[in-house]
Amino acid sequence: MRLIIVGCEYAGTTTLVDNVGAWVERAMGGTMGKHDHWKIPEVSHSAHTKEENLAFLALSPALRESFQRYHMEYHMSRSFYADPHHVMVGFHIDEAIYAPLYYGYGGEGQPAARGSMARRIEAKIMEMAPDTALVLVKASPEVIARRMKEEPRHNRLVQEKDIELVLQRFEEEYDRSWLGKKFTLDTSAATVEESLAQFVEQFEPLMTEGDRLRMLTHQSVQKGG
Repeated sequence: MRLIIVGCEYAGTTTLVDNVGAWVERAMGGTMGKHDHWKIPEVSHSAHTKEENLAFLALSPALRESFQRYHMEYHMSRSFYADPHHVMVGFHIDEAIYAPLYYGYGGEGQPAARGSMARRIEAKIMEMAPDTALVLVKASPEVIARRMKEEPRHNRLVQEKDIELVLQRFEEEYDRSWLGKKFTLDTSAATVEESLAQFVEQFEPLMTEGDRLRMLTHQSVQKGG
């Protein structure tokens, strides 16, 4: 299963991905690779030190743009994307939304406009892995604002005044996406368990034959067959 899970900060993308990973382990066996490192300055699997984050933020917008462009290109290489079981959190959709708003680059009319780049990336995904599913995780503006207050985060990106705009932009990029397999989840009133159940219900019809075979094989092994 290849997934791209996107949504405004505090909508619940990382929580969903962690629970989907646990479900994959239970239902299919093995693990699912996770890539949740796209929001500047958190652009690495390993946690950067405070000094490293400050050094990254001190780069000019042009240098940060270059880093993120090559960062995405690496994750679109055929050798990397050949892995049939991984999930990207945010990825090119985050860039299309956050770069013009917060990073100082990537707007329409600027070099390497992220809206156009997002569609180019999706064209490549459709060529290499048309089974990739896009999931938009949503929550109401009021819920996002409440979660921000209840759970302050280091390096929070979205500002409270921008919540409605950011939610609107995620809806727009989801609607514009060329990926053929996609669905939405609203976590506003759902528990973590309910969100996972909704994910499984909507994802199962999109599963590949490889996913189904992996699940059946794991079930057989679990039963000792």
